[in-house]
Amino acid sequence: MDLNFFKQIRILDGGMGQELLARGMEPNGTLWSANALLQDKYHKLLLDTHIDFIKSGAEVIVTTTFTTRKIRLKDNKVENKFDYLNKKAGEIAQQAKKLYPNVLIAGGLPPQNLTYEADPRPDKEIRDDFYSQAKLLNPYVDFFYFDVLSSVKEFRIAIDSIREFNKPYLIGAHISEGKNLPSGEKISEIINSIKHEKLLGILLSCISPENYELNLNEIKNLGIPFGFKLNAFIKTNPKPNYTGAYKESKTGNPNEFLGVRKDLTPQKMLEFAKKFKDAGATILGGCCETRPSHIKAFTSLK
Repeated sequence: MDLNFFKQIRILDGGMGQELLARGMEPNGTLWSANALLQDKYHKLLLDTHIDFIKSGAEVIVTTTFTTRKIRLKDNKVENKFDYLNKKAGEIAQQAKKLYPNVLIAGGLPPQNLTYEADPRPDKEIRDDFYSQAKLLNPYVDFFYFDVLSSVKEFRIAIDSIREFNKPYLIGAHISEGKNLPSGEKISEIINSIKHEKLLGILLSCISPENYELNLNEIKNLGIPFGFKLNAFIKTNPKPNYTGAYKESKTGNPNEFLGVRKDLTPQKMLEFAKKFKDAGATILGGCCETRPSHIKAFTSLK
């Protein structure tokens, strides 16, 4: 894969998990998008959703592997399905690629512990978790995407864990609020304190448009391709924590405690995207509650 791929404007997909729920996938504990992999009856829905994002203009789709990490499967008593679910995510993404050969598949590697929180575990434990998921996805993907990680430590370990696969990677850093990662570190530390060899670019992921704008100057001054996967949640980090709130959810839908913004229509999201594109962003995509209609709006910026 060309390491300069993201130096020109590229469109990513939107929020698969919330889109699947909106299209009729029933929640199942905290499995979220993994339920579309676990239950055969949702496999076509998952494929169709990938395809609809592609038809809307997405040039890159991300595997639905955000909740196929070991800790989330263990919480839902399906840890024995780890290999199957990750492989199935790759297989279904490949089915979409066969229909649209120019589309690239990003192997989504999520935080291996809790969402929106820095992982405090020993390095080896974190590395083993990243490696085991990456190894399963590797045959199906064009590059890896570190999806919503919260600390420099996690990025350093994740990058090391995929080294043997000799594939490039895209960084997706998360900031819940303000200008620091949940770990308290700056975005620039991800780039400046780690030796990068196959870096494609950096995103801020699952972030509100307003908070992305707050961090725009820092990310655009890193000297590498940059962009975003914007969300449309009212808040990103409920107190006391995301995982705790999710486990108490009565519906299994993050909307119950994160809320959905009604103001972020495709046109409004496009206005933000244009502002960021004019500042130099070349990687344009969506996260939770961004639908194919939002992605289609972004294509006007190509």
